Order: sequence, then structure tokens, then C-alpha cells
Amino acid sequence: MSEQNTHSDKPPFNWSRYLRIDAGLCLLAGVGIGLIALAAPLGVWIGLWDFRRGFSLLQFVNAWADWIAGGTLIIAIALLIVSKLKSLDNAFQLSGIALIGTVVATVAWYIPETFRPPEGTPPIHDIATDTLRPLQYIAIAPLRADAANSMEYGSGPNMTARRLMQLQQEAYPDIRPQRFDASVEEVFNRAMAAIETLGWEVVAADLLTGRIEATDTTFWFRFKDDVVIHITVDRNQAVLNARSLSRVGIGDVGKNAARLREFFSLL
Repeated sequence: MSEQNTHSDKPPFNWSRYLRIDAGLCLLAGVGIGLIALAAPLGVWIGLWDFRRGFSLLQFVNAWADWIAGGTLIIAIALLIVSKLKSLDNAFQLSGIALIGTVVATVAWYIPETFRPPEGTPPIHDIATDTLRPLQYIAIAPLRADAANSMEYGSGPNMTARRLMQLQQEAYPDIRPQRFDASVEEVFNRAMAAIETLGWEVVAADLLTGRIEATDTTFWFRFKDDVVIHITVDRNQAVLNARSLSRVGIGDVGKNAARLREFFSLL
């Protein structure tokens, strides 16, 4: 008789409490991985660590964010089903909390994916329209005094000018001199307008020589890539040559070529 009373006095299983804990853990996991993804570039911005540590953090995010996103999504669906089966009033609320974790983890997964180079991207960081006579930096040269990458075309580990030329031509055959049926002055003004649209920092601009030098700072890790532009005349056409060179990094995940393509499209 006493044993029966003991069993009858046992409190019912608190489904609402444990489902709230599950939803909270999903939210915590999603927000946690999201904060790590944001901390990676933020630490570089404020000088807590260099880009290498930032990329290491993004590699961690890339390894776990998709698992967290998928797991929290499954749990969110399970929470909704169990809550409905148990006739709980907060079914959609619990599922929604877990789904927030899913959304944040998905965004966290997307951030490092933006740094993944397209298939066939070569490990180079120097792109020039004229690979035989690549433009030289003058005004920007002092700003690159402490840069890891040299301004010499074809420099770097396991690299030569010939190999760099070959890799670029194979990967980016469209990066070549741009010709215009217009005056040097008109193309120069178009180039300056395009640079302003793109948000590059102009270091030097001289219409008489047709030269422009500018620096583009990337958004996430504040990498500084330098661009030099030269406009000349050939057969009554204005010919624009350009070169884009990263200050750090063996590979640029295609950023320099993409930068010149965007610049050319605005011309």
C-alpha cells in the first residue's frame, strides 16, 4: 500500500520545462557560433589579432556552423511536434526560439563561405592587364614598405613572372587592356568616377601622365589591395591598363581579378 502511494505521489514529467531548455540550448548554440564568426574580423579591425587568427576562427565556424544549423532545425521541428502532442500552449514560441539559433548559425556558416575561392582559382595575388609590361607603383610604394608581398611582378614562394603570367592567362583570360573610342581625358574622368563609386582611396591622380594610384580596403578583414591605372593613346583610341596587387596573402581567392572586372564594367 505504501509503495502504491509512493508511485502515485510522483510528480508528472514536466515537458514544458525540458522543451524550454532544449529551445534555449539551440538559441545559445546558434548565437554562440554567430558571435565567433563576427569576432573573427572584429578582432582584426580593433587590433586584437592578425588576419591569420581571424581565418583560424572562421575555419572553426565553417567546421561546426552547418552541423549546428542542421541540428537546431531538426530540434525546432521536434519541439513543435512534441509540444502539439502534449497540448502545450507555447509550441510555436519554443520552436521559434530554436529557429533563431538555426538562422544565426546559417548566417555564421555563410560568412566563411564568402572567402572560399571559386573552382580553378590560382594561388596568386597580382593581376595585370599587361603581363609583359606590368605597371609599376610609384606614389603607393612608400605605403607598401612593410607589406608582406613585394611589388616585383612574379615574386613570392614558388613563383616567377612567367608562371604568374601563365596562371593569370589560364584563369582570367578576360583581364586585358581596355580600349575606348574616346579621349584620354574622358576615360580618365570615367575612371575617377568609377573609383569614387567603388570607394577606393585615391593616392595619386595625374591627368597629364594618365596615371591613377588607389587603395581598396576589403570589408571583412580590412585587407589593403593597391591598384595602379595608366591611360595612353593608340591608333586614336584610349587604352587603359591596370594592375591590382594584394599587400598580404599568397592567394587572393580571386579578389583582384574581380576588382578589375567590376572597375571595367563601370567604365
